[in-house]
Amino acid sequence: MKTLHSVELTPTYITTLPFKNNNPSYTYSYNATKRWKINAKAKGFNGSNMEKKKTITNEEKMKKMKEEAEADDKIPDVVMNRMIVRILFNVGVPLVTGLGLLQVFSVIKEQNLWQIPRWLPFLTTFITFGASTLGIAYGTLSTSWDADNKGSVLGFEEAKKNWVEMWEQDDSGNN
Repeated sequence: MKTLHSVELTPTYITTLPFKNNNPSYTYSYNATKRWKINAKAKGFNGSNMEKKKTITNEEKMKKMKEEAEADDKIPDVVMNRMIVRILFNVGVPLVTGLGLLQVFSVIKEQNLWQIPRWLPFLTTFITFGASTLGIAYGTLSTSWDADNKGSVLGFEEAKKNWVEMWEQDDSGNN
């Protein structure tokens, strides 16, 4: 008898008999001497935790929700929308460029215009898809985190400022 995560498993024993008079067409019927039985012994469903949860009052729930809301710094919707646009642009442009280059390489090879080396599609895919991946981080960092300031088109100044600010917040959070 084995126990696995509070479930008892009892094995089934099946008896097989040899062929009668070495005749394989003759079939025997067999009966299992034991059958598999699963006896689950569930733990934790006795209701004691439910009673504890019911004792928490609405006032305690509201107090806990207020503390969680104060702990989270909410990003203004204007800034969030700017981040989404920048992320989509910084991810989308390299991704579409990479897919376009793969299509161009395919057409060049099919038309026998140029024998493209195998490493060129791999390299361009690696660069463009990698840039697309980095676009998520750059789209976030290059956005002006000030709701009143729209920021520059490419966001180099904002990225420098936000990079430093992000690490300062991280360092102050660890202390």
